[in-house]
Amino acid sequence: MLSIRRLAVVLCVLTPVVLEGQQAAAPQSSNPSVPRAIRRDVPLTNSIRRAYAAGTRDLTGRPGPSYWQIGVDYSIDVKLDPPADTLTGSETITLRNASPQELTGIVLRLDHNIFRGNVPRGASVPAENTDGMVVTRLAVNGEAVDLAAAGGGRRGGAPSGGRRLSVTGLDQTVATISLANPIAPAATATLQIEWHTKLPGGPGRGHRMTQRWGHELFQPTQWYPRVAVYDDLRGWDTSPYLGPSEFYNNFGRFDVRVNVPAGWIVTGTGVLQNPGDVFTQKARDRLTHALDSDDVITIVGADEKGPGQSTMPGDRLTWRFVADTVNDFAWLTASNLVLKATRATIPGKGPIPVYLAYQPDHESGYANAGPIARHALEFYSKLWAPYPFPQLTVQDGPDNGMEYPMVINSNQGPADHETGHQWWPMMVSNNETSYGWMDEGFNQYMNILSESDSRKIAPNLNNLGQAYGRTSGNEDEPSMMWSANNAGGMYGFQTYSKTPLMLSMLGGIVGDSEVQRAMSEYAKTWAFKHPSPWDFIFFMDRTLGRDLQWFWYYWLWTTESVDGSIASVTQSGARTIVTVRQDGQMPSPIVLKVKLAASGAAVKPMVNAKMLDDTTALVTFPVDVWFIGNRTFQATLDLGRSIESIQLDPDGRFPDRDPADNVWPRK
Repeated sequence: MLSIRRLAVVLCVLTPVVLEGQQAAAPQSSNPSVPRAIRRDVPLTNSIRRAYAAGTRDLTGRPGPSYWQIGVDYSIDVKLDPPADTLTGSETITLRNASPQELTGIVLRLDHNIFRGNVPRGASVPAENTDGMVVTRLAVNGEAVDLAAAGGGRRGGAPSGGRRLSVTGLDQTVATISLANPIAPAATATLQIEWHTKLPGGPGRGHRMTQRWGHELFQPTQWYPRVAVYDDLRGWDTSPYLGPSEFYNNFGRFDVRVNVPAGWIVTGTGVLQNPGDVFTQKARDRLTHALDSDDVITIVGADEKGPGQSTMPGDRLTWRFVADTVNDFAWLTASNLVLKATRATIPGKGPIPVYLAYQPDHESGYANAGPIARHALEFYSKLWAPYPFPQLTVQDGPDNGMEYPMVINSNQGPADHETGHQWWPMMVSNNETSYGWMDEGFNQYMNILSESDSRKIAPNLNNLGQAYGRTSGNEDEPSMMWSANNAGGMYGFQTYSKTPLMLSMLGGIVGDSEVQRAMSEYAKTWAFKHPSPWDFIFFMDRTLGRDLQWFWYYWLWTTESVDGSIASVTQSGARTIVTVRQDGQMPSPIVLKVKLAASGAAVKPMVNAKMLDDTTALVTFPVDVWFIGNRTFQATLDLGRSIESIQLDPDGRFPDRDPADNVWPRK
């Protein structure tokens, strides 16, 4: 989804306001004399315990020896009727039951029913109310479901008097098919569905709530009935589509045929299989040069419009796209698209095409989109893992800031962020609906690195972790492990903004390069699988060689902070005692930047000190000093020379409401 591009702006918004007459430095604990009961492990839910017992996952954070996931392949024919703004489709879905359980039902996701007026919604407001996803035929293994059993053609009757084929919920975003004959482990089932849906246009609020501009450009997303995820943690994913939070999809093969008026260009997920049927010879000749250089070349220009100019002549044309091992399919079509191409060179893979598809009057928004997408593909390929797909398309439309496999609905503004989603969740497919921080949050973090790389400067993650102290304690903030689908008004902070702050603190403990190395290994290990937060936590700990469960617990399950301070400093000759206090419930290592006198006795080494220059030492005490429950710790500095100043947490990595008390002498 659309990036919160300027994290600094977000952090400024989160700064608390002190009302007139209000005490600014209120106590951070209701009883500061009570020792802290620091939790050093993470909670395990029933679902993850069952997965460990079944061997589908294990405490190394890797897929277990019995790991499985179902596969779902789609063959779809869809026709666009521009005057009616309607898609009419038929699809065959092949479901492969790789689980050890028989499936007595199948859950369908019908996201376009969010445009109906009688479904639950979050903060999103559709551009218009429609009839939603109207299913006109449904069959399983050739046996038709009686859609008229409950009247109106919207629901099948519920089972009674024994198991029979039926369906419920066709007017909601989640429907359930009850099967007369369960799908055995290792068996397959075939679903056939016919349907139609109107693409809403006009002003809406929230992503994906507007899917066309007038009757000339259509940007379908979540536009077809699809099978929900069935996994080893929760079984069927039955979370309703509420609008703000996103998806959790199966991997599979898509073979999609899109029928549109001639003259309309189609772009989307997958590789075009029949360019000779749809593109003119001139456009095909230009396409052969897409990989020649980093130049952006024109495939179809603004002056090439209509049948015989932008496409082959005729009345209607069918564009066929095929994509292997992807978890969704999105596309774009318009009567007046400019199509351009450039390349990105993927490490270990070579050049791939990057396409730009936009309306001519939006030229300025795409002037730098090619280079931005190229840099993102190449940079993130080196940072995490090589880009796994054969191409990328940056395409125009009302939803400016949304991602799908091989497709970003974006102009150049959010292009770096949206391209980053090709790794999370298009390659590493976590449950975004529940744990949005595992894709949006990771993306926000890596965008900081990419932006610095594009400017050829070192990334600066300092002060981000410390900034969380200004938000901690806000009653509206849900913890990161609270379902993103139900996060409320602070969904953006929970899902996007908090993760870079968390990873800033982690970098302050183990080093930023180590964080990125471990995340790269995680991405490669869980590519095209469905990791949980526990998999990420235990994988990171094992790869980093640290037991950091205390860290993950406080960041992910709580809204606590560190709130460190220098309570007092006592000097006796060259020996100094620094009393450090932590008023928050979250512990952290103690990091002191010590400025020594310019002259005096020779500087003495300390095993936990690192000299930054001749008179500046960085002294670190491990987080373990807090595990006995004390709120204060006396840090002894014996550096052989008098001390002029001390700064606690000099890089601003640990959440702190008031950094002003982190310095001695007080300013």
